[in-house]
Amino acid sequence: MKTTMLLAGMLLSLNVRADDLASQIDRFIQTQFTGLTNVTEVKVHVRTPASLWPQCEVPQLSLAQNARRGGNISISARCGQERRFIQTQVQVFGRYLVAARGIDAGSKLTVADIQQKTGRLDTLPPRTLSENGKAIGAVSLRNISPGQPLGLAMFRRAWVIKAGQPVQVIAQGEGFNISGAGKAMNNAAAEDSVRVRMATGQIVSGIAGDDGTIRITL
Repeated sequence: MKTTMLLAGMLLSLNVRADDLASQIDRFIQTQFTGLTNVTEVKVHVRTPASLWPQCEVPQLSLAQNARRGGNISISARCGQERRFIQTQVQVFGRYLVAARGIDAGSKLTVADIQQKTGRLDTLPPRTLSENGKAIGAVSLRNISPGQPLGLAMFRRAWVIKAGQPVQVIAQGEGFNISGAGKAMNNAAAEDSVRVRMATGQIVSGIAGDDGTIRITL
């Protein structure tokens, strides 16, 4: 009878500890998505059996710096010198962008090319876009099929300056503003660095503006 009660007590203790730790892991994972406006729901399922959990009541939980936050992940749970890895499935639901129609390589994206969908984010390719602002005006580097998720690696920002193009260079400093003409030596999107060969032959570097001018701060 005493043995049975002891075993029952051990099992109850194990279940309580597992429930507490599962809740801790759930809260820990939820904080990883704080502030992401496109994420609508996160479901956490601990896969490691309770018998393999660390022994302390409040282990220190952490993820590797560059680890994925969704899908099948491994969470470090440390109790003093003891460290165990807890296998956990994290399902992330939210909004993402797909192609509303076929997009040819070299095309500049417009609102008509983009459609928002809702689904599992953790099953999508890395760096899938969720904001229209990062897609509209970008230039496709490849052909994209209708319904295909839009990823950052599929695009480049549109050039505001092309190599060989005449450009206006504006040098600004405290109390003065000087402008001059030159030719761009490389392609550049807005806010990219660009080298310019001035009419004098001098080569300078500046930042491309949205209007195609080059800014140099002295």
